[in-house]
Parts: sequence; C-alpha cells; structure tokens
Amino acid sequence: MRTTRGLRAALLLGLLLALAAPLVASGAPPEYALIYGTLWGPDNRPVYGVHMRLRRAREKKMRWESMSDHRGEFAFRVPVGPGDYVLVPDVKRARNQPAPETRVHVEADERVDVSVHLSE
Repeated sequence: MRTTRGLRAALLLGLLLALAAPLVASGAPPEYALIYGTLWGPDNRPVYGVHMRLRRAREKKMRWESMSDHRGEFAFRVPVGPGDYVLVPDVKRARNQPAPETRVHVEADERVDVSVHLSE
C-alpha cells in the first residue's frame, strides 16, 4: 500500500513538472509592447484613481483604458511593432480647456516609460 501511494505521488509530481516546464522555460518574446507611466499632480505628487485612456495617433476612438494606482502608476499592453499613441488622462476641466495629451512612440516589443504632469 505504501508503495502505491509513493508511486502515485511521484507520478503526480512528474506530471505537474512536465506541464509547468514549457511555461517556465519557454523564453519566447512577449507578444506585446508595454506603455508604463506615472501620473503627477500640480503639486508634483502621484495622483491616484484617474481614468487613463489610450488611442492610436491616427484614430479618434480610444482603444485602451487603465486607472492610476496609489503610486500614480498605470500600464497599457499594445501590439508589437512601430506605432504612435496618444495618452489622455480623464480629468475634469473647465469647458474651454482640453484634457492634456501625451504622445508616445513604440518601436518594437519594448517597454516605454512616460510621465504625465497635470497643471492646475
């Protein structure tokens, strides 16, 4: 009986390792680029809870959405390859002031760091 339990445990462990090995050792490049940024307020402190929107520069429709966290940080996964994007924080403004836009260029499967500063 003990031998059967030990054999079952060994087989189960071997199966789990065989299934997990491709996930750990794949080494495949990511299938996305990353736009990572921090949102700063007028007082140069990180801003929490602001809805961030991203679109391709040649389009009008916003395609990606994110929210700034407690450190003011946000991230977007975008397709690999060259591309220009426009990042817009969704902040309440006076009617005659447009929301600030930040242009971002991605060349390949890379991480692009941006810093967005809000004015008063």
